Amino acid sequence: MKTRGAVVRTTPGTWEILEIDMDEPRQGEVQLKMVASGLCHSDDHMISGDLPPGILPMAGGHEGAGIVSKVGPHTPGWEVGDHVVLSFLPGCGRCRWCASGMQNLCDLGANVLTGCRSDGSYRMRIDGKPIGQGAGISTFCEDTVVDVASCVKVDKDLPLDKACLVGCGVGTGWGSAVNAAEGKPGQTMIIMGIGGIGINAVQGASHVGATHVIAVDPVEFKRETAQKLGATHSFATMDEAADFARSVTNGQGADSVCVTTGVLKTEHVAQAFSAIRKAGTVVVTAIGKIDEEVRVPAFELTLFQKRIQGALFGASSPSRDIPWMLQLYQSGQLRLDELITTTYKLDDINQGYADMHAGKNIRGVIVY
Repeated sequence: MKTRGAVVRTTPGTWEILEIDMDEPRQGEVQLKMVASGLCHSDDHMISGDLPPGILPMAGGHEGAGIVSKVGPHTPGWEVGDHVVLSFLPGCGRCRWCASGMQNLCDLGANVLTGCRSDGSYRMRIDGKPIGQGAGISTFCEDTVVDVASCVKVDKDLPLDKACLVGCGVGTGWGSAVNAAEGKPGQTMIIMGIGGIGINAVQGASHVGATHVIAVDPVEFKRETAQKLGATHSFATMDEAADFARSVTNGQGADSVCVTTGVLKTEHVAQAFSAIRKAGTVVVTAIGKIDEEVRVPAFELTLFQKRIQGALFGASSPSRDIPWMLQLYQSGQLRLDELITTTYKLDDINQGYADMHAGKNIRGVIVY
């Protein structure tokens, strides 16, 4: 069948809305009619060239939700009409990492940037030539074909234009504070960068009972939003946040800092590293250029026993944590509606990313 989607053909580049030829779903796959897709900064990294895709052209989008319109042959457990939140990281359920409760590190994740299936085949073409699917799911398309390893079935009474956010941004931010930082009641936690990821790290830090949840962002609108969603204090700079953290911890510093800036720079990690106490943790969730390096004082790393912890998808297991987060949403303990600043049509995707760069959005969402 044919579908329409946002495609990047060169990096640096821009999103183009093109007609795409799409295969029927094969065994272990489903076809989805997309309902909504979040505009995550990670897709913008492909546009800027910070994180070049493994193949061009590439149909983008990795945070979305839709409804099953067709089921591939010999694919038990799925039927037309199922509601699905897509996980940008698939889970095979069998590799060492899935078996160890670290589904976010599943070996199938190796194909997130290649745009192909694990056997090297493609499901989309333009003018007869194969194009990649972002994270294997390409949620910036009106219809898509995906491996069921990337699908999480959800209740049909959930609003998919909100639920789509737990497929990347919410889980990544929430898990950065809850899982990677190992946030605990009474702690002092700093969230550096309040966008679609950082705002959910704020929610996670608040959820675990941190006494001081300190949001840092130069944009006043984002600081105000953070304080509505769980931050106890907010500052425009890390220097101010670090000074405050020391003032409420007898000079020790924050228990943890989650680095959730739009584009990672080594100075962000250095600032976070200097703001934490002995045996404190810096969680690095943000993505920078592929050759960006991290530099911190070695003597401080060793003598103060500080920890730098990477976090992919918030160190979560999507097939377990996506339903859990949606249960929290249904019970009022996790807020999703308030995260969506603006909704867009697919054709307005470039405006959505322009608004993100201008600091106008916590999260923009395409609604099909």
